[in-house]
Amino acid sequence: MPRRRIRVTGTPAAPLRAALTALRAELGVPGTFPPEVLAEAEAAAKAPMPAAEDATDIPFFTIDPPTSMDLDQAMHLSRRGSGFRVRYAIADVAAFVVPGGALDAEAHRRVTTLYFPDEKTPLHPPLLSEGAASLLPDVTRPAVLWTIDLDADGRTSAVDVRRALVRSRAKLDYATAQRRIDTGTAEEPLALLKDIGEARERLEVERGGISLNVPEQEIVEHDHTYELAYRAPLPADGWNAQISLLTGMAAADLMLTHGTGVLRTLPAAPDGAVGRLHRTAQALHIDWPHHMSYAALIRSLDPHLPHHAAFLQECTTLLRGAGYTVFRDGDLPPLTTHAAVAAPYTHCTAPLRRLVDRYASELCLAPDSPPAWVLAGLDALPKEMADGTRLAGTVERECVDIVEAALLKDRVGDLFVGYVVDVEERQPTVGKVQLDAPAVVARLEGGTTPLPLGERLRVRLTQADPGMSKVRFAPA
Repeated sequence: MPRRRIRVTGTPAAPLRAALTALRAELGVPGTFPPEVLAEAEAAAKAPMPAAEDATDIPFFTIDPPTSMDLDQAMHLSRRGSGFRVRYAIADVAAFVVPGGALDAEAHRRVTTLYFPDEKTPLHPPLLSEGAASLLPDVTRPAVLWTIDLDADGRTSAVDVRRALVRSRAKLDYATAQRRIDTGTAEEPLALLKDIGEARERLEVERGGISLNVPEQEIVEHDHTYELAYRAPLPADGWNAQISLLTGMAAADLMLTHGTGVLRTLPAAPDGAVGRLHRTAQALHIDWPHHMSYAALIRSLDPHLPHHAAFLQECTTLLRGAGYTVFRDGDLPPLTTHAAVAAPYTHCTAPLRRLVDRYASELCLAPDSPPAWVLAGLDALPKEMADGTRLAGTVERECVDIVEAALLKDRVGDLFVGYVVDVEERQPTVGKVQLDAPAVVARLEGGTTPLPLGERLRVRLTQADPGMSKVRFAPA
């Protein structure tokens, strides 16, 4: 799993842009879309497959980062008796992509949108992903519309999915949504995000699921220079994620009931990996009583605290090993659950950015008789998604290294203070340090004594070369 998300505010400096351009070339990242793909996208944008129903009277809204234009999901929340009704509209990419056409072939080549600090390499041409297929406000769009009824405790009581035309009324960012909810100025469809989100979080606790609130790493423009900082997720981030999880779980249940589908699966972590986290928690001075479960510990942590943030980052190692599992004709696989979700789950809510989601939507729209193109491509999806996800992880790791090196290149020799957050078992003089400031996590080596895991340490920057995409520190 990628270490951490990273975003750039403003325009990156020339050395950083050059290093990122070189990284794209080294990894063979796709460039511009071929002319035949753009031509097909332009034609599809003018004449998408028509939707049978009109749901444009429902005042949907979206919640995304402020600059996002590839809007996969829009929601409307309402009360239904003592419970709730969740309407979740997902961009209907299949309304624009002809199976076997140029657009389809290019999407299979790209597999997923790749995010770089300076730009992104989209799965679909921006004409579609940020235009005709995106659930932008005040325009009518084709969508896969999920209607999920919940009881008073947030448990699913009924599910319906169909194609429909929708029209979003507002494009919100997380900070705005949080502020309106906290100040009581949010109208009911938004205000209910807290009620439903918290109800679903309680059910997550009950079933033993885990949501990791790992801070994002941001590059922030400040006085014509750049600095690194961490952004801890807001409660609204988690509530919004619960709506997506709810839909992915409903989709998985639908597929399992009808016997054909593609699941996102993750086996339980081996005892050795959990044991290592126990040692890391002890080193980071995090109290983990023997009677407390891993899930309960995660929920007790504050991502604003540096040692808690470091531990949350280490916890992502337990999510490695997630994959896609295909089944058909009622022959269910041995593993149908995702260990972190603690339930069957699938990816179906981000089709503008992830190939598999288009297939998952079609499997749910016609569970008894999926389209021939879906069945024909189903068996190849796990490997395609694995390759695409692996590339996305490499991009994210290398980008973090490049950005850190670019921002620290003039500070080689300077002293910093940070936590030792990792020590190699076979080579205890080598590990990782998380600085107090700037928000950097980098390799630590060059000492002669074992590193004090979890302790604060003064370190010296020994290397920061964006061309090499590496930052190195040594004990001071």
